[in-house]
Amino acid sequence: MEANRRTDTTPERLLRSALHARGLRYRKDRRIDAAGRRVRPDLVFGPAHVAVFVDGCFWHRCSVHATHPVANKEYWQAKFERTVERDRIDDAALEVAGWTVVRVWEHEDPADAACRVETAVRGLGEINGARLTRLEA
Repeated sequence: MEANRRTDTTPERLLRSALHARGLRYRKDRRIDAAGRRVRPDLVFGPAHVAVFVDGCFWHRCSVHATHPVANKEYWQAKFERTVERDRIDDAALEVAGWTVVRVWEHEDPADAACRVETAVRGLGEINGARLTRLEA
C-alpha cells in the first residue's frame, strides 16, 4: 500500500489542470481545522470556503467501479467502512464550519468535475437543488 499516493494522483492532476485553465487558483493539500477535526482536502479555495476531494473508486467505494478483494475480506471490509465513515465525518465537520464540500470520483471527466468546482467557487448556485457534494457519475 505504500505505493499508493496520497497527493498528486493522475485524476487530481487532471482536475487541477482543468481548474487552472478556467482561471481558478487553489491551495493543494492544505489542512483545515474544522469542528475539532483536522481535514486535508486535495484542493482548497480559501476565500470561497470550498474544499475539494478527489476520491479513488477502490478506496472510497464507488458504487460503479469498486472492486472487492477476495483475500482477507473482513480486514478490507472494515478498512473500507472506516474510510467512508471518515469521509462523512469530515464532510459534516467542514459544513458545520461553513465550508462547501465537493467530492469528485476518480473516473469523472475532469472538465465536468471542474465545472462543478467552478460553480461552487464562484458561488453560481446549487446543482440539482442540493449542496455541492459527490454526484454519482
